[in-house]
Amino acid sequence: MKRYCVQRDHKLSLGHYDPNHTGDYKKNEQGKAKAKAETAKLTARLDGLQERLYANATRSLLIVLQGMDTSGKDGTIKSVMSGVNPQGCKVVAFKAPTKDELAHDFLWRVHREVPPKGFIGIFNRSHYEDVLITRVHGLVTDKVAKRRVDQIKEFEELLTENGTTVLKFFLHISKEEQKERLEARIADPEKRWKWSSGDLEERKLWGEYQKAFEDVLSATSTERAPWYIVPANRKWYRNLVVADRVVNALEAMNLKTPPAPEGVDFAKLRIK
Repeated sequence: MKRYCVQRDHKLSLGHYDPNHTGDYKKNEQGKAKAKAETAKLTARLDGLQERLYANATRSLLIVLQGMDTSGKDGTIKSVMSGVNPQGCKVVAFKAPTKDELAHDFLWRVHREVPPKGFIGIFNRSHYEDVLITRVHGLVTDKVAKRRVDQIKEFEELLTENGTTVLKFFLHISKEEQKERLEARIADPEKRWKWSSGDLEERKLWGEYQKAFEDVLSATSTERAPWYIVPANRKWYRNLVVADRVVNALEAMNLKTPPAPEGVDFAKLRIK
């Protein structure tokens, strides 16, 4: 899975990453079933790891999900985090900033949502919107965008130095796959509520967004807070890649089950 990790300051071209890639799994029902079975094992493992994270309350995990419209951010959360205790997990979706949020620096609203020790936090879109949408739509100058990129790197460095592991996933789909998913959304009455007229306007800017993502991912993928470019045309493989990296990050914390309270003889303890 490390093949998807973006190298620091590496000149990146998304064209070199195949959104249809499925690793060692065949692109057929057999490969799909095998990948789903492996994902199920990982999500079961995730349950126990999250319990240790919560019990120790010394570390936290922040998962950042970015991608074009329909890339599967909601679906990834639903699948990968299916076995997690909701008490120890919080999902935050960053929308357009409010008037109050605009009165502060752009990271102010983000820092408030960083998971406390013992928790897993998931950003469905994130602080990166302020160097992606703003750049593509010309809402900030190149000078401001570059300064924000530097501030994001410093912000994430601060988080990691204080015990928060940061994992960032770019869910990589093709323009053709997005077209199919948008058409499916239109055709399904149960999914039409997701439709926004702005989806088509943003799709016209596909090339500009790809370039913006290339620059941002390259500039902000660090050893402590890496970006992973996840092939996301096939949802079952997307889920496997993300689950694998999340479990790997939690295992790397090497957390143990906390000791029992001192002075209690559990062998003799009886509940009446």
